[in-house]
Amino acid sequence: MIAADRHIAREAHALGFSLVGCAPLDVLPREEFLTGWLADGRAGEMHYLERRQAERLEPRRAWPWARSIVALGVPYQPPPPPRSDWRHELRGRVAAYALGRDYHDRVGGLLRRLIASLSARWPAATFRPYVDTGPILEREWAMRGGLGWIGRNTLLLHRHAGSYFFLAELMTDLVLDAVPLPADHCGTCTRCLSGCPTGALTDYAMDPRRCISYLTIEHRTAIPVTLRPAMENWIFGCDVCQEVCPWNRDARAPAADDELAPFLPELLALDAAGFRARFRGTAVTRTRRAGLLRNVAVALGNTGNPRAVPSLVEALADPEPLVRGHAGWALGRLGGHSARAAVERAHRGEPDPAARAELEAALAG
Repeated sequence: MIAADRHIAREAHALGFSLVGCAPLDVLPREEFLTGWLADGRAGEMHYLERRQAERLEPRRAWPWARSIVALGVPYQPPPPPRSDWRHELRGRVAAYALGRDYHDRVGGLLRRLIASLSARWPAATFRPYVDTGPILEREWAMRGGLGWIGRNTLLLHRHAGSYFFLAELMTDLVLDAVPLPADHCGTCTRCLSGCPTGALTDYAMDPRRCISYLTIEHRTAIPVTLRPAMENWIFGCDVCQEVCPWNRDARAPAADDELAPFLPELLALDAAGFRARFRGTAVTRTRRAGLLRNVAVALGNTGNPRAVPSLVEALADPEPLVRGHAGWALGRLGGHSARAAVERAHRGEPDPAARAELEAALAG
């Protein structure tokens, strides 16, 4: 590691970046994979991934001044053990990374402090920060910076840090040395493949259209009916492929946190102002209110608990057709006289075609 790399690593570590690596900017040899992945429709409703493809593969098309990239990792707490009684308690599940202030803001603040420190050492240098934004293939550059290998679950894995960390990048005009690519240490382990609830993972590849994280966050329309039962009580993200990974076996899980296991009827009752008040400044706002309540309705339908019926009946009058439709599905899944009667009443007055179709399917089921 040259003097510049060592100084960058020292300053980054001091600020809380547990993983630091550098790589010269070059063309990523992933064009065939990216083109095929997009042509197969795997971006789903993430249409932003279809834009700026050339820049994703060759960042210097967008930033011709840049010569190197600094890849960084910031740890976060692993999830607490899942509640075995979530069906009885009507509890949802939120991915561990979403706890607290939005990671874009948290990590972005650290990057700004790092830039200030590095600029004091190299006042003529240019640094540009990124946290899960822009046409940056983060895992690829993190791997090329030596932070870890891309595992069978498609996440970046580190032998000591596992995968519970955020990625961030600094583009710079400093010339930094290349490092050897990390070896793959997944071996013959396939726990992530067999553990994925929806079968989204195949060997070193993922179909986001089946991924619970995608379905609960990026997917804006109705969740495919065939996938809803497998989502169980996940309402924002999913941690399963990390929980089962042996490289996370030593991760210290915190005690149960009600923010990561919220009471579902309470969420389903949130109006627009309530949603903003509860989730302002957190990553959960990414779903928007309609998306979160859609997910909550699915989770309540998966509880099999008749105590979920009253809150779902109330949701049949929600201003969002997406929420009304999924509440109808959930009531159809729970069954019972009061649930069916409520769906019948809602069906008679439902003006939205998609929601009405959900209600009809619930009555036919």
